[in-house]
Amino acid sequence: MTASAPSTTAIYQARLIPHRSMTPRQAHLFILLFGAGTCVLSLPFFILGAWPVIGFMGLDVLALYVAFRVSFRSAEAFESLRLTPFELAIVKASPYGARQERRFDTYWLRLEAETDEEFGTQRVLLVSRGERVEIGAFLAPEQKAALAAELSRALAEAKRGPFHS
Repeated sequence: MTASAPSTTAIYQARLIPHRSMTPRQAHLFILLFGAGTCVLSLPFFILGAWPVIGFMGLDVLALYVAFRVSFRSAEAFESLRLTPFELAIVKASPYGARQERRFDTYWLRLEAETDEEFGTQRVLLVSRGERVEIGAFLAPEQKAALAAELSRALAEAKRGPFHS
């Protein structure tokens, strides 16, 4: 068994994903219940001869279904962070499969957090040699603050060097 070199050992790793309050199964159940409610509510209109109303109420169900599909598709995006003593590697993946990978030398890298008094942490930025990259844009302000604190501690540890105990 071989041990990995200190320079390649990850000091910090994270996979950031957008939060969804419902699972796909819960969303399908909600759409089903909403559709059933719409059918019950449209029945009196059908009986009174105003049958076109049923079509418009059905469009509401369809719009809700499409909105959930779009939302769950966007949840497939992620950002992956891996910090070693010498570099920070970031992989950003879009919901459509496009991937972008960036690498930063930890010596030149610094972290900036833009905070609003009322709304909390709004942006977490990595700055290196004039280049600024936002990470975790889809996170809630509390999650951004936690990410900034964790990454700041890990970056300070990385800057101490691979052989520091």
